[in-house]
Amino acid sequence: MTIKTAAIIGAGMAGLTAALALARRGIQVQIIEQASYLAEVGAGLQLSPNASRVLSRLGVLADLEEVWTEPVSVEMVSGRDLRKLASLPLGQSARQRWQAPYGVLHRSTLQKVLANAVANNPNCQIRLGRRLEHADKVRIEALTGVAPDLIIGADGVWSSIRNTIANAPEPDFSGNVAWRFTLSFRESPAFLNPKSVTAFLGPSTHMVAYPLAEVEAFNIVAIAAGINPGNTWDAHASAEQKRLLLQQFSGWNSEITEMLRRREDPRFWPLYQVSDGAWQDGQSTVLVGDAAHAMMPFAAQGAAMAIEDAYELAEWIASANDLPSALHAYEASRKRRASMVRRRGDFNRLAYHARGPLRVARDLILALRPPQSLAADLDWLYGHEFQSEDR
Repeated sequence: MTIKTAAIIGAGMAGLTAALALARRGIQVQIIEQASYLAEVGAGLQLSPNASRVLSRLGVLADLEEVWTEPVSVEMVSGRDLRKLASLPLGQSARQRWQAPYGVLHRSTLQKVLANAVANNPNCQIRLGRRLEHADKVRIEALTGVAPDLIIGADGVWSSIRNTIANAPEPDFSGNVAWRFTLSFRESPAFLNPKSVTAFLGPSTHMVAYPLAEVEAFNIVAIAAGINPGNTWDAHASAEQKRLLLQQFSGWNSEITEMLRRREDPRFWPLYQVSDGAWQDGQSTVLVGDAAHAMMPFAAQGAAMAIEDAYELAEWIASANDLPSALHAYEASRKRRASMVRRRGDFNRLAYHARGPLRVARDLILALRPPQSLAADLDWLYGHEFQSEDR
């Protein structure tokens, strides 16, 4: 079965990847984005092998490899005393084990590479500065001149397209926020490793740091309980927010707490997740990325899941006999996958934020696990393939 046209609402990572995946199947794609220009909010991004494998098939990985950093490992470190707890080998080891690289980069780098690929694809057209509160075929045709066979909601956790699907997921504030900032290489403290992703673990909170070669700075993300600022990805911290953050890191290594304290204008993202629900309407509308399954970032898979969604949706559409069957198959397959990733994130959260005896047990178990054993635990995640037998 081959559809001829599709409209994608949202030009973030999920939307742009979906456009490229559909376009390679000969489908004419209209991308509708409410922003007047493309600007990815945030700073750093981790692309694990399950995501980079897809990007390679879509022809954009080589452009990313020119500028990103391939960390040699993920290091798990105590936030209290900077003691190394465990190490997961990446770099060449990731390429050999999972047949694809693990990279870290600035979000804007990925957005630019995807947007350039879309702009150069004759099957794609981006329409910026266009907002559709109710994206049905009639309104889309009035805007684009094309009545789409398929409508894709790639408009994030606060998706408006979700409102057109009965029993769709609903967003909910998790009670946690992600404090995000960059710190230039020249002013960064010595405990930040320029060759690795480092996860600093502490009671009820954790912090992740990794290098961004494009901007010559470290990306820092500190996750802790916080106050909901509302529907925004770029909130300025109030005095109360900053006090709450520093209080939760008060028992940490003094260099870390001083680094956090010195941020004069900290920004943060409220961490939302969505409930279970329908991802498609059984006819011609479907959700991808955070619109379908926004989850906590404890497995560092937000971008990867959106990229997988986009690619696999196009594969189901190409292989199914009709569009409703393709959408049902996509939903069933991707819900299983997202559920597994969510469970892994829940496990990581428990381990990262362990307190008391549980923390002692965690440290002992990690000390006994060889690096390749830790890597084997992630084969199902990083080695994921969309297999023909799944169809």
